[in-house]
Amino acid sequence: MSAWFLGALGHDCIFFVMSAWFLGALGHDCIFYVMSSWPSLRSVRSAMTLAAIPSPTTSVWHVLGLPVRAYALCIVLGIIAAVLIMEYRLRRRGVAPWASLDMAVWAVPFGIIGARLYHVVTSPQDYFGAGGSPIRAFYIWEGGLGVWGAVAGGALGAWIAARQLGLPLTVFAEALAPGLPVAQAIGRIGNWFNNELYGTVTTLPWGLRVHDMDRADPGHATVIDGKAVTLPDTYHPAFLYEAIWDLGVAALVLLLDRKYKFGRGRAFAVYVMAYSAGRFWIEMLRTDEASHLFGIRLNVFTSVIVFLGALIYFLVVKGPREYVVPADAPETEPVAEAEGDLSQVDVSGGDERPAKAPRSYQVVSEERFQAYQRTGILPPLAEPTAAEPEPTGAEPEPTGAEPEPTGAEPEPTEAGPAATGAAGGDAAPAEHDDAQTAGSSARSTDEH
Repeated sequence: MSAWFLGALGHDCIFFVMSAWFLGALGHDCIFYVMSSWPSLRSVRSAMTLAAIPSPTTSVWHVLGLPVRAYALCIVLGIIAAVLIMEYRLRRRGVAPWASLDMAVWAVPFGIIGARLYHVVTSPQDYFGAGGSPIRAFYIWEGGLGVWGAVAGGALGAWIAARQLGLPLTVFAEALAPGLPVAQAIGRIGNWFNNELYGTVTTLPWGLRVHDMDRADPGHATVIDGKAVTLPDTYHPAFLYEAIWDLGVAALVLLLDRKYKFGRGRAFAVYVMAYSAGRFWIEMLRTDEASHLFGIRLNVFTSVIVFLGALIYFLVVKGPREYVVPADAPETEPVAEAEGDLSQVDVSGGDERPAKAPRSYQVVSEERFQAYQRTGILPPLAEPTAAEPEPTGAEPEPTGAEPEPTGAEPEPTEAGPAATGAAGGDAAPAEHDDAQTAGSSARSTDEH
């Protein structure tokens, strides 16, 4: 808030306050010396103004009669960078190679259309106002792509691609989260070529010199007496601020995602929050024509609303990082073919075919995913162990009780009772042994 307040007062006020504080800290003698040499300081300040950032005078070239526009080249390079980053992250989560291209085929056109629609809707005066030309709404190469429209349109295209590939949309969002701000940073260089996206007047050494672009010859600066015409002051390079901020957002998403292993699209929510925070203060610097609400640029309100939405999603939605395997991933080892018919065995080794991309995927835990990557076999889900008795690994102890009768009496033998007692492990009393001996003698006498 302090920075915003000082920015509202003006940069000259900031320069004066900071200088007064610094000189007060040095002492009165130093203040006297500085005041006596004030003309020299003014020349230094003028030299700092001369050390401004230049802007290109041309943003379009013709090759074989075809226009090659710097803005379009930057957009294409940004898309390539985002796709490569997303491809790397998708593969680490189990998606088949180059699924990112299948997503880009849908997401990129939808994103460009959405970005242009957002720009035209929020800045209608350029196309439907006084002196505007509606046909110029289709001139994308002249600049004017709204990032929030790109995100919304690209999300719709990514959803269609995810449905076709059988992947959760959140897996795509997680993989794209650090790549999208990198693409935006590269795209902002195209704004530099177009001499657009600059802020208020500044005397800082990194102020931007802006050319007066020729409307009759788009892509070229106005030339008078062989010299490109520039605007009288230097301006805050808002495009450069946003490019640096975007790269910082990408680094932030990578670091937090590596530490906390976000899942279910939470890394994408981090990107949206971080980007919205930067876009909020950068929009406050811009002076180009835009729609206003209550005297404030419409994109400022959009940044606040989008930030709050992403924050709510991040706090409400929870879940571990999502990994995927083919929906038909084997859960057991394949049965070995019977050996014997050597005539059907291919020993040439030339019939290796690339694995086909699966028709759909299933989300698994990190442990099951790593096991599948090592063995090619998806381990079954661990069943709850609370209902299963834990094995003790020890035989039941003998209780000393006699076994229950089975219904069939054993044949009487002379050693029957003794054998039974021995088998049961019981020690019979001496009186019982004498009775058994007498009974056995009586039975022997009867049999004889």
